[in-house]
Amino acid sequence: MSLGRENYKYARDFLLEHRTDYHMARTGFAWPEIEDGFNWALDWFDEIARGLQQPALVVFSDEGRESVTFDQMMRRSNQLARWLLSVGVRKGDVVLLMLGNQIELWESMLAIMKIGAVILPATTALEPTDLKERIDRADVCHIITNAAETQKFETLSVFGVRVAVGNSSGWLDYEDSTPVSDDPIEPPGGIVDDAMLRYFTSGTTSRPKLVEHNQLSYAVGHLTTMYWLGLRPGDTHLNISSPGWAKHAWSCFFAPWIAQSTIAVYNYDRFNAEALLGHLEREKITSFCAPPTVWRMLIKAEMGPRPSRLRELIGAGEPLNPEVIGQVERNWGLTIRDGFGQTETSALVGNTPGQPIRPGSMGRPLPGAAVVIVDPHSGDRVTEGEGEICLDFEARPLNVMKGYIGRGSPWENGFYHTGDLAEIDRDGYITYIGRTDDVFKASDYKISPFELESVLIQHPAVAEAAIVPAPDPVRLAVPKAYVSLAPGYTPTRETAFEILKYAREHLAAWQRVRKLEFGDLPKTISGKIRRVELRAHAAQRSTSGSFEGELEWNDVDFPELRTKESSSR
Repeated sequence: MSLGRENYKYARDFLLEHRTDYHMARTGFAWPEIEDGFNWALDWFDEIARGLQQPALVVFSDEGRESVTFDQMMRRSNQLARWLLSVGVRKGDVVLLMLGNQIELWESMLAIMKIGAVILPATTALEPTDLKERIDRADVCHIITNAAETQKFETLSVFGVRVAVGNSSGWLDYEDSTPVSDDPIEPPGGIVDDAMLRYFTSGTTSRPKLVEHNQLSYAVGHLTTMYWLGLRPGDTHLNISSPGWAKHAWSCFFAPWIAQSTIAVYNYDRFNAEALLGHLEREKITSFCAPPTVWRMLIKAEMGPRPSRLRELIGAGEPLNPEVIGQVERNWGLTIRDGFGQTETSALVGNTPGQPIRPGSMGRPLPGAAVVIVDPHSGDRVTEGEGEICLDFEARPLNVMKGYIGRGSPWENGFYHTGDLAEIDRDGYITYIGRTDDVFKASDYKISPFELESVLIQHPAVAEAAIVPAPDPVRLAVPKAYVSLAPGYTPTRETAFEILKYAREHLAAWQRVRKLEFGDLPKTISGKIRRVELRAHAAQRSTSGSFEGELEWNDVDFPELRTKESSSR
């Protein structure tokens, strides 16, 4: 056993041993010493997988399922790695990997890692214009995709190896790798700082940034993610996520296989909440992670009794509203544990197994995560109160990216700045406020969109909501709600009145929602709300004075609200 793998296993086993003892895990954990030449796919995955007949991956749909053992995954990825080398893929080359939730995705990720090439995951939702930007910015050399997607690349200049899963003219056939030897791969060599993964951020507030990770920042850094998820050897972990985004690597690749758990994947064309609830029981899921959108869909379905093997529930992607957590807890007797991290990092903050959860809080800094709260004006650390979530450079945090491609150092004044605001209490619990770009002032009061949105979605008519500032000549800005309606509700004056009335009854006067507009919310390809578009839309509306008839309402349109306000004084 190599020293790097031995240290890695020791660190992992320490976290498993103290899975429900946050204090011991936080104070006793240290990042493992990893020597140059360490390759996670070879030195960790292959070593735990050899001869192991436990399922490594189960992909199921409403029509059927496929399963692959750890040993089979090791051997198949060896075949693919050898074949990729034979057709011209080399160490350091960037390979754009655009596959869905299919077994070939996991085989390819391991194979590319094993030869020391760099993976650029991409969602199949990308169109040629998006692909061109990614290919140019990320210096893509080669492509692996499905035959049905190859037409998207017809006009794009990628002169390296093109591999298609399925038959496509002019492309190499992925299946040609199956007759190749599955003997172990020779290590590619190199240093732990060599690039392993490149990811584009979702781009909710600006142009997507290109993030680069090495063998340490993700392959080792996701020890924190394993701890937050609460995984154990032999578990079956299901995460609802689309390939091409970092959360897929977090919970559908690294964390489960670090723990020697089975990865379960629900492969669907159109998400079906009722069908998923049945799969949780049939697939004996022990831990389940999903974004807020999915949790909101599940609580509107008939949840039924708790699936018999289910032990851990996790929310990720965006902050989870307290009402959703409460309703799931009432139905299943399990608490959804929230957390926080970025494409640029592994999990940083989380509510961990066996620990008390404070309503609204996303938990405490995870073992090894050098999280500090910093006053954005003075630059001083905040031990109690509000500030920006940062990482302390002096603590040498390992679970943060190598850097942004095409930008300078991610470190500024000794900190990595996440751009997210939060409040920390005296016990170290951190409550999310919002992106620094999203929080705004109204009548000199600071408005946290997340806090207002958490109230709005409790109304049965509201499926999703986003709060942005609308310019106001008196108050500087006022909160405007963009609302996507739940099934069965129509965008009428009556619906607008009921939602605004509900907001008034459950929010402080200075948080009052004064404008409301119905419609679908603009989203990134990864499904996150594009608040930058909504802010621009609200500003344009206020400047031009234009309105969308029955789709847009001001609180002044409802004398009933003012009457109620006066009578309540």
